[in-house]
Amino acid sequence: MKNKKCESCFMPFSKDEGKRESEQYCSYCFKDGKLVYEGNDVNEFKKRAYKSMIAKGMNCIKAKLFTWMIGFAPRWKK
Repeated sequence: MKNKKCESCFMPFSKDEGKRESEQYCSYCFKDGKLVYEGNDVNEFKKRAYKSMIAKGMNCIKAKLFTWMIGFAPRWKK
């Protein structure tokens, strides 16, 4: 495995329970041969990611930390 974290959401691949289609992205960010969120607004992506984490039962403090970390992912560093 070349990369150890998703280049879009920064989730460690070891925590990805889905079937990954890409060496760069997790199963949540990349499906059916394309990025799920195709936009380039990191703040909009963070809002969607946060809502998804909360919906999956994650603690809100932990979700806020992980959401903050998204800004450091290679996809958003331009």
